[in-house]
Amino acid sequence: MNGALQIINELLDFIHVSPTAYQAAAVLIRMLKESGFKELKEENSWNLKPGEGYYLQRNSSTVAAFRVGLKMPAETGFLMAGAHTDSPSLKLKYPVKAAAALSVEIYGNPILSTWLDRELSVAGVVNVRRNGKWSKELFAAPEPVAVIPNLAIHLNRDVNKGFEYNRQDHMKAIFPGGSLTGLVCNKLNAVPEDLEGGDLFLVDPFKGTILSGKAFVSPRIDNLAMCHAVIKGFIDSPVSDKTQAAVFYDNEEVGSMTLQGAKSSFLNELLERIIMVTGGVKDDYYRAKAKSFFISADGAHAVHPNFPGKHDSNFAPELNKGPVLKMNAGYSYATNSESALVFENLCRRAGVKYQRFIGRSDIPSGSTIGSISSSQLGIRTVDIGNPMLAMHSIRETAGVDDHSAMIRILSEYYRDGIG
Repeated sequence: MNGALQIINELLDFIHVSPTAYQAAAVLIRMLKESGFKELKEENSWNLKPGEGYYLQRNSSTVAAFRVGLKMPAETGFLMAGAHTDSPSLKLKYPVKAAAALSVEIYGNPILSTWLDRELSVAGVVNVRRNGKWSKELFAAPEPVAVIPNLAIHLNRDVNKGFEYNRQDHMKAIFPGGSLTGLVCNKLNAVPEDLEGGDLFLVDPFKGTILSGKAFVSPRIDNLAMCHAVIKGFIDSPVSDKTQAAVFYDNEEVGSMTLQGAKSSFLNELLERIIMVTGGVKDDYYRAKAKSFFISADGAHAVHPNFPGKHDSNFAPELNKGPVLKMNAGYSYATNSESALVFENLCRRAGVKYQRFIGRSDIPSGSTIGSISSSQLGIRTVDIGNPMLAMHSIRETAGVDDHSAMIRILSEYYRDGIG
């Protein structure tokens, strides 16, 4: 098996055990622990040592990790990259009384039709009382347990002419095996009286597949693929003069304006605290940010062979032609001409080809954590990502070669900085 395929198999394993942001955060933390990173808690005092790695979390769904540099951040700045742990999905209205079909809320902006007539599982977190104390516990059903069936074409003759699914009436999930509460109790070895709410989502439980060694199809490529690329580049990098950091936010798909989202105080407070704990003062904090850089990594749109007119032909990325530099005049992406040069130089140093994406002028651009974090932090930022098809479908498609290329770029970034 060649290196690119081996990395994709690692990615597919990562996605498979990360059905929601909560499980993704837990897997990222496990990888950090295995690499020697130590846990910090926001409510405790910190003692940071040069060359050592640390991590912390919020809401069990957002994770930040950093490796203290050998020089003060005021002199070198921070090297940072970020992605998001959440994906578009269907959130169950929970808790609920026993019912034959359960309503959902639409989380983010998924392509709804792709969720129908598929075997679905349930995952997320549940509040459980153990020995009189409440705790948040991860939950994932061990097998498919639900389905959202389409209406037969005989009863909906216009379904192939373009049918709009009503989010309340047409997207209810059927649980043939019984109540959701019973399912949770069986898995967590609890009784209904010891459960009190949680965040549970319908998820695609099936592992992704590689097609002819060149493409892969999987749930949650947006944006677990970039989480995987960032953590690989970050963990494998050596100690540097500069303090290196990686952040994995929740709630990008719903606007980021949460305690654990990119619009929160999380990363800003972390950077300031690193400065203060390592002997700096407020002025050092501002100096450090002025010398810092942030890479926002999120999926990019590949040109679709059935819909080529949805792209500007001069800025139409293709699968396996390299990572994508994303730009937008309205700054839905944070890239400007200066930060674009930084990325281009990283690609040259890593020996990686890259592509550019600028959307059609008559189609509104998507957005990422890039502009949000850039405006919150006051730090130069570039938006990049790998090209993919069917973004926000329950199963998305991306190129095998692009993922290893992205990891090489991020490894080069963390190892030798921006030059």
